[in-house]
Amino acid sequence: QVKLVESGGGLVQAGGSLKLSCTASERIFSISAMKWYRQAPGKQREFVAAVYSGGSTNYADFVKGRFTISGDNAKSTVSLQMNSLKPEDSAVYYCNVNWGMVSDSWGQGTQVTVSS
Repeated sequence: QVKLVESGGGLVQAGGSLKLSCTASERIFSISAMKWYRQAPGKQREFVAAVYSGGSTNYADFVKGRFTISGDNAKSTVSLQMNSLKPEDSAVYYCNVNWGMVSDSWGQGTQVTVSS
């Protein structure tokens, strides 16, 4: 079972930046997508960003222009650079990796708190 571990979360003031990283416990082959989601208290988990095997990316509207996702398939790592953070970005951030036809794994999450 592939395990994903996120890091880089923490407390930051509004307008600040954080970079989240996600590393797999072993190399993952045939990665089709690496994604970030987030979940704030009392809310459903929501999609944040994705990078696909061909290099294309996709972002939720609420992070466009502020967040940048990058992935390294060879290292099975994905990161999320978050700039111009807002209090409403506070949440637990999860990475998710899809590979093969139907395989995927989730990390345990890392807390991001943005103070006003």
